[in-house]
Amino acid sequence: MYGDFSDVMEKSDERMEVVLLATGSFNPITVMHLRLFELARDYLHGTGKYKVVKGIISPVSDGYKKRGLVEGSHRLAMAQLATENCDWIEVDPWECLKKEWTETALALRHYQRLQTCTGHTGAMEKKPGHRKGQKRKRNNVREDVPDYHCPEGRAPPRVKLLCGADMLESLGVPNLWKPEHVVEIVSSFGLVCITRMGSDASKFIYESDVLWKHRDNIHLVQEWITNDISSTKVRRALRRGMSVRYLVPDAVLDYIKEHDLYSEESEGKNSDLILEPFLRNSTTPQQ
Repeated sequence: MYGDFSDVMEKSDERMEVVLLATGSFNPITVMHLRLFELARDYLHGTGKYKVVKGIISPVSDGYKKRGLVEGSHRLAMAQLATENCDWIEVDPWECLKKEWTETALALRHYQRLQTCTGHTGAMEKKPGHRKGQKRKRNNVREDVPDYHCPEGRAPPRVKLLCGADMLESLGVPNLWKPEHVVEIVSSFGLVCITRMGSDASKFIYESDVLWKHRDNIHLVQEWITNDISSTKVRRALRRGMSVRYLVPDAVLDYIKEHDLYSEESEGKNSDLILEPFLRNSTTPQQ
């Protein structure tokens, strides 16, 4: 359908390099979370236009205040265990270790800025005269960034947000996302969305003027081997003493048992709090 795959690989230097970023609770991480990366990479490579060079899992911070959200240190450790044998997906603690919740658009800016500085080689070059302790510049996204000089050469990898159909459809929930952030995500970065049974992502895009306008930057990937595993269902099974083996990586299951995670008590955590996006977007002026 897309031509000879070997020819595509030989011309890999002509393809756009892509970093796939998945944000979310990962409470706990499941095999389906990892599957999303594989499906997205296969799809993007199959177009002959893209080369996926890295996947990043960025667990949300405790400041998200979602019901049943266990401590970030546990979610981070489980994600690291799940990817310890993967040679292209890594877990980044930048977002998870923050006290406050980081909006997805800001996370995308952060990781894109890192790619801009490191390029595809992974090496950053400091400007001459940059010394330890030297004051760092501030940019227009209100975050401190090192004063790095980015090596010249080919364009840096582009960061795209990897998500499931549920996240895509959440873009239409009032006060969950800032409208300007939705525009930025689909226009400046792009989405790779893995569809699943029971969702109609194409219809959702059609019914949204913003998503329809930027539909060429939204990649819908059909999962033909249907899998309805979710963190919510895994937690429910654990609370009821049911087996979740083969739904989460073995190392993750061992960690859950060792630390006695996911009980009736843990599921009630944050039950008296408002989800941070709703609280922030409904009480402060949008910027």
